[in-house]
Amino acid sequence: MQKEILYLKIATIIEEQITSGTLKTGDKLPSIRTVQKIYNVSINTVKQAFLELESKSLIASRPKSGYYVSRGFQSNLALPSMRQLKLSEKEKAPEDLISKVFNTFTDKNITQFSLGVTDKSMLPIAKLNKGVIKILRNLEDSGTAYEPAQGNINLRRNVAKWSFTWDGHLNEEDIVTTSGALNALLYSLMTVTNPGDTIAIESPVYFGILQMIKSLGLHIIELPTHPVTGVAIEDLKKVLPKIKACCLVSNFNNPIGSCMPEENKKEVVQLLTLHNIPLIEDDLYGDIFFGTNRPKPCKAFDEEEIVMWCGSVSKTLAPGYRVGWVAPGKFKEKLIRQKLIQTLSSPPLYQEVIADFMEHGRYDHHLRTLRNTLYTNYLHFQRTIENHFPENTKISKPQGGFVLWLELDPKIDTALLYDIAIQHKISFAPGRMFTQHDQYNNCMRLNFAVKWDEKTENSLKKLGQLIKQQL
Repeated sequence: MQKEILYLKIATIIEEQITSGTLKTGDKLPSIRTVQKIYNVSINTVKQAFLELESKSLIASRPKSGYYVSRGFQSNLALPSMRQLKLSEKEKAPEDLISKVFNTFTDKNITQFSLGVTDKSMLPIAKLNKGVIKILRNLEDSGTAYEPAQGNINLRRNVAKWSFTWDGHLNEEDIVTTSGALNALLYSLMTVTNPGDTIAIESPVYFGILQMIKSLGLHIIELPTHPVTGVAIEDLKKVLPKIKACCLVSNFNNPIGSCMPEENKKEVVQLLTLHNIPLIEDDLYGDIFFGTNRPKPCKAFDEEEIVMWCGSVSKTLAPGYRVGWVAPGKFKEKLIRQKLIQTLSSPPLYQEVIADFMEHGRYDHHLRTLRNTLYTNYLHFQRTIENHFPENTKISKPQGGFVLWLELDPKIDTALLYDIAIQHKISFAPGRMFTQHDQYNNCMRLNFAVKWDEKTENSLKKLGQLIKQQL
């Protein structure tokens, strides 16, 4: 009885600190051993207290890092709404907005919530620099020679080994290296489509994918995407007779953050296999998960080699290195021919540096730190948005990646709001950038892979004020 009272007493004290705001969302709790010493109780008593707080969703554990205040998951804000499937909408290209947002990229005075890039403070730059020196010293020709079109053998081997994190059974012969994930998607699209074909994609979708598909003379069907579970299988079934290929970001979609449940991924692969439709899968964010396990990509359920699994280190390690890959399944030889035509060979230097970084466990260690930082940032953003944005704001609740999708009052046009925000040195990505149609005009994407400091917090609060003023 005494033990039961003790653990509840500790849980109540911590709960009161969370409720009063002494402990804020994203704050790390003292370790179990520290709490044990403070209250002079057993380890089990502290564990019971933490379990009690976890059961109320007040705290969450992070593997090998400890416990964090996670009240943010009990957000009072609703999820963004899911649009209906429409097959006959007129197009309204977002190129004007995309150019406007990209033109602010180099201005250091602007708080960049707009571009999906990890802040350099989160990247192991010093270790990568050491790797460059080491590889330059050891690499024959110092990286000046051509490589085989399939790409660097060391990188391919390490990517294949890394696939064990999602039960992948890949080997080095299954992989082709590329200049980033977008390049992998481009080769994949060119391999399995011809101009005039139709592709099914998620909606909203990353604008780079939209622009690429259009540049190849392909037509697009946008599949409405649920902010938690992704594309509805029923919507996909409706468009199967019309499409030549399907392109999905199944894990932590950019911009809406959805992660398709495993059973849905399995069903999608079975459905597309049955109709002999290739699936181009962008798994760029799969390693940035906030739970205990990495979600499997659709590739894990691919028995007939119809999934072209694309990835890179652009979001996790070194955006400017442009190191990516694709496991193209049965389309490998055709894709290598495309690569030969387009680029002949990938630069060997940075492929070797990334292979070396992956090979010695540093990538795994770096990812653990990165995930903890991004998860904490996510909770900071969620709390600040809840406190300073209008009450009818809807917000995504991603379980990984580093982008948030916000749906504002229907009266707000985020393209107009962007012009006002830029005057206050704040940049975000207006919703219309992520569709080929006239929709998502009251939505925005925010990147939370930024350094969380006073400037960032004040910019986010200011953005909330500007939205309120527009209402």
